[in-house]
Amino acid sequence: MSEKKQQVTRRQFLNYTLTGVGGFMAAGMLIPMLRMAVDPVLQESGAGDMVNVGLSVDDITDEPQRVDWNVEQVDGWHESEVNQTAWVFTDENGDIQAFSPICTHLGCFVSWEGSDDHPNEFFCPCHDGRYYKDGTNVPGTPPLAPLDVYEHEVRDGMLFLGQAKSRGEA
Repeated sequence: MSEKKQQVTRRQFLNYTLTGVGGFMAAGMLIPMLRMAVDPVLQESGAGDMVNVGLSVDDITDEPQRVDWNVEQVDGWHESEVNQTAWVFTDENGDIQAFSPICTHLGCFVSWEGSDDHPNEFFCPCHDGRYYKDGTNVPGTPPLAPLDVYEHEVRDGMLFLGQAKSRGEA
């Protein structure tokens, strides 16, 4: 019994060749698109990092003071520098408090003693929102939640702040 080798016809050879080349071309076009979509997800997040705000612990008083600092932000492939602000002071127990200046009502900027009618309170000028010194909202004013609190720690006598965390509804 003789075995015949099956010959590949020209038409089959062209089909195989064109299918292989087409597959490589499709993969060459899809791989960069897949990488662009997946790569930012796989990058390490800088969230939760503590940043030195340039304020010595010895300079923190019981009177809230505004502290500004810059944070490097990476959004996909776009890097930018974002300005952050906090109200920092020590409470009656001597503990450091760091509040976000963003009103929980509509996102306006809250200032300390911003109203002559309500001294010793945080005041939001957008809708007359008020917060006590401990950051809780004054009942009967527009904000329904207390000011957000920054994570903080002290290293070598300097204040480091992290992300602002919500304290929930009052």
